[in-house]
Amino acid sequence: MDGENIVENEELDNVIVLKDEEGNEVKFEFLDLVELDNEEYVILLPVTTEGEEEEGEVVILQVEDSENANEDEESYISVEDENILNQVFEIFKEKFKNDFDFVD
Repeated sequence: MDGENIVENEELDNVIVLKDEEGNEVKFEFLDLVELDNEEYVILLPVTTEGEEEEGEVVILQVEDSENANEDEESYISVEDENILNQVFEIFKEKFKNDFDFVD
């Protein structure tokens, strides 16, 4: 092996598929898991199709703490509290300030 074989779909390793309100599958790239006030939040970036701009808004969802959930599957719920969203995003921005260009 010469070590030059590069897997083209390597970035798809951290892609999760969620269903929207209409039941359509939407792909997201998992960016980070942030903990705030004993709750966990996932930071997701919608996966763009080829030809689209790379810029996008991240999605922040709370990891649902469910006793009955299968250990291999996590459930996410939307966060309505703007204050929590801002706090989680600020933690994420600080953590990845050197990796991403953030636009207000």
